[in-house]
Amino acid sequence: MIKNFGFKFDNTYVDLPEIMATKLPPVAVKKPKLVVLNQTLADSLGLDFSENTDELNAEILSGNKLIEGSCPLAQAYCGHQFGHFVMLGDGRAILLGEHLDPKQQRWDIQLKGSGRTPYSRGGDGRAALGPMLREYIISEAIHFLNIPTTRSLAVVTTGEDVLRETNLKGAVLTRVASSHLRVGTFQYIAAKQDISALKTLVDYAIQRHYPELINAENKAIALFSAVMTRQINLIVNWMRVSFIHGVMNTDNMSISGESIDYGPCAFMDHYDTKTVFSSIDHYGRYAYGSQPVIGQWNLARFIESLFPLIDRDGKKAEKIANDLIANYEDLFANAFHKMMKNKLGMISDEDQDKRMMTDLFKLMHKNQADYTNTFRYLINGKFPQEKLLNDPDFIIWEAEWKKRLSKNQNSEDAYKLMIKYNPVFIPRNHKVEEALFEAEKGNFSKFLLLCKIIKKPYDEDLNQEDYTKPAPASNRVYKTYCGT
Repeated sequence: MIKNFGFKFDNTYVDLPEIMATKLPPVAVKKPKLVVLNQTLADSLGLDFSENTDELNAEILSGNKLIEGSCPLAQAYCGHQFGHFVMLGDGRAILLGEHLDPKQQRWDIQLKGSGRTPYSRGGDGRAALGPMLREYIISEAIHFLNIPTTRSLAVVTTGEDVLRETNLKGAVLTRVASSHLRVGTFQYIAAKQDISALKTLVDYAIQRHYPELINAENKAIALFSAVMTRQINLIVNWMRVSFIHGVMNTDNMSISGESIDYGPCAFMDHYDTKTVFSSIDHYGRYAYGSQPVIGQWNLARFIESLFPLIDRDGKKAEKIANDLIANYEDLFANAFHKMMKNKLGMISDEDQDKRMMTDLFKLMHKNQADYTNTFRYLINGKFPQEKLLNDPDFIIWEAEWKKRLSKNQNSEDAYKLMIKYNPVFIPRNHKVEEALFEAEKGNFSKFLLLCKIIKKPYDEDLNQEDYTKPAPASNRVYKTYCGT
């Protein structure tokens, strides 16, 4: 092991029951090369790579050289993938350890694409450069859009090819998360029918993410309710910025309430609740408008795994669980309504607010209006060559909306609120693909420019207006892939 360069590992997951993880190092790669290092994130974590050569940093961030204090392991979990229950685990990821930043906040440091593990299920355990750069871009964009997320510290190429449909450049992503505890982690322990381990896991999750619940009368119920609140807020925020996760399996639902596992994710341009980009989502299970329902479905699977700790009587536990999960719809509706009021600058509560929101969505869908730019138009009046603006019904709606804003105590506050909740820039799908296409050929200029733009998503920049436009009509058929 080599010196830590600011890493301060304090590993706790390794002390949990043995069935929850397998200790093993990353599989060494042939010729690692540093592609991108997130210096801002490194600084916030208290890490200093500046005195290292790029070659040494590549060795560290590929897993070829282990850092002092690390304790590498692959986590076990399972999950419902497109509704089907599967035993899973970190099939291509290694948790190096838990790092304490200068504020003593705990962060998982994980290598993704780090080789085979006992959970690989026949896979190669590797990752391709394109999907790792995609996760870097999208996770950073989500962060700067003020939405809880895992983040990307670095991407390193491996000097090896990975075989997918064709041979692709291999890469390793260093991912930073407040933890990698998932709904699927609890499902795994429940499937093993180890009640003692389940209780330990609940206590661990509360201590790590919800310390205010330590003295709760029933910790399992308290944990579920807290996770449900965070998941609702997360999905509402996704929908606020037109984000489609693409693969909301239960193993991709974080207990901390962070966005995690950016596979076939994308952002919706033209408003349509049925929008799907994932190549494997043939029936629209994870479409933009289905995300709230899937959130509830995943939470139902979560609380099922907690039954033994909710009540010893299985029927009573089920009754309590059903009552808890039934609260989801009203909680989500209220959170979504509040979010939309913010996007539309509606500060006071007026009877027509909900109807006006519904009417706007109908008009956006009818006219295939760009989601992001519709709300920006309401702020700045700029929406060139947009069909929506010529719709007589929209003209009437806009006049009613302006009249509605006059009911706020201060109209300037309405616009300040709208600016805060409506981004100028999202990672437009065609721009992401352009950047990845060039990067895979060795030209990272577009990738680095896109990384720069997404750091200030709420700021107008006349020099980058091309990044505010949806894909041209010739480029609207868009598919994303998991990368495995």
